[in-house]
Amino acid sequence: MNGWSPESWRSRKALQQASYPDQAALAAALAELAELPPLVTPWEIHTLKDQLARAATGHGFLLQGGDCAEHFTDCQSDVIANKLKILLQMSLVLVHGLKQPVIRVGRIAGQYAKPRSADLETRGPLTLPSYRGDLVNGPEFTPEARTPDPKRLLRGHGRAAMTLNFIRALSESGFADLHHPENWDLAFMAHSPLADDYRKVLDALGESLRFMQVVGCGDSGELARVQFFASHEALHLPYEQALTRRVRQFDGWFDLSTHLPWIGFRTADPDGAHVEFMRGIANPVGVKLGGGLSAAWLEDLVQRLNPTREEGRLVLIHRFGVERIERELPPMIDAVRSTGQPVLWVCDPMHGNTETTARGYKTRRFERILDELCLAVDIHRELGSRLGGVHFELTGDDVTECLGGARGLNEIDLERAYCTQVDPRLNYEQALEMAMAIVRKIRGTPAAAVRF
Repeated sequence: MNGWSPESWRSRKALQQASYPDQAALAAALAELAELPPLVTPWEIHTLKDQLARAATGHGFLLQGGDCAEHFTDCQSDVIANKLKILLQMSLVLVHGLKQPVIRVGRIAGQYAKPRSADLETRGPLTLPSYRGDLVNGPEFTPEARTPDPKRLLRGHGRAAMTLNFIRALSESGFADLHHPENWDLAFMAHSPLADDYRKVLDALGESLRFMQVVGCGDSGELARVQFFASHEALHLPYEQALTRRVRQFDGWFDLSTHLPWIGFRTADPDGAHVEFMRGIANPVGVKLGGGLSAAWLEDLVQRLNPTREEGRLVLIHRFGVERIERELPPMIDAVRSTGQPVLWVCDPMHGNTETTARGYKTRRFERILDELCLAVDIHRELGSRLGGVHFELTGDDVTECLGGARGLNEIDLERAYCTQVDPRLNYEQALEMAMAIVRKIRGTPAAAVRF
């Protein structure tokens, strides 16, 4: 493919990469990583690509969500199960409300690397490397923790493998059985203001499944399982390269670190190393789009990433913020349409709506997140396009990091359970409310009635 190889990115400018003091140790870790089993399979990747292609034509909806940054300590059964539960709950609401298949993709099992605004961080007299995620270094502000450690690449692979193994075991063992969605309840869900609405969805789904069985439709074995895919930002290029493999049964190279890798807004330069790496892999590829992009830039980007116009290949995730989306999104839609590229449009309403409170908490307001999402639906409709998915930073835990929602969290509430070390996430309640609001909006409910 036009001179591409898994290492051809090294000839381009690579942004947001860690600086390892011990290059020999890095080379040894990458060599070991390259010999370890892959984390996902090409068969799974092709299945996801087919589903994304159908979603782009209106026959499916992508739900992508999870932590802003995973930590190695998150590799615990309860933590993983809670993440899976909230995505299952949200997908249940979407399936019932939108009457179409939902593609479940978690920001999980690899979201260990994070971009940073600066390479260095200063506290008082001490200046150290910025925390770039557990794949690179530790969050503690000490020279030992902040020094990039190649051994973390191997630990990241191990944690991702254990996480995916547990998710697959849960999915295959009936944990996600559509006949018994009540088993997905989180312990604290009973106290949610949305509990009654959720119960109505469960009851309606149960009646539908019982009817299908009575008339002989539906495979009970299939209904006992759901497909679940993994995704992460393909930020750490040496790690991604080490897990990029050829497989005899398929043509091309696959990044087998995840099903759906994406390029972040800060590393989406068409001439940069990240785009060079991603253009040659056979996975579906996501790209985060932010404000200030030109139409020519976007046209160049999508042509490089998908020169053959393969369906299911490109997922464009826009993240403008509620103040900018009406101005920034329409030219992007027009630019992509001019290329003839088949893309799946997805809204990330989180990143453009970040603010800092007077007490120093980095947060997001539920109402602004929802407003951007509603505007996205309207803009796509007005331009003859379609919003085919959503991308959220969320958690299945009872955190207090985003303001508002059904329980009306305020700035004082943030102090109760503010746990993130990077970006604020929707908690389980806010995430479920968001899913219900999505259904109301897409089904044509007046804007004033979308909120609960």
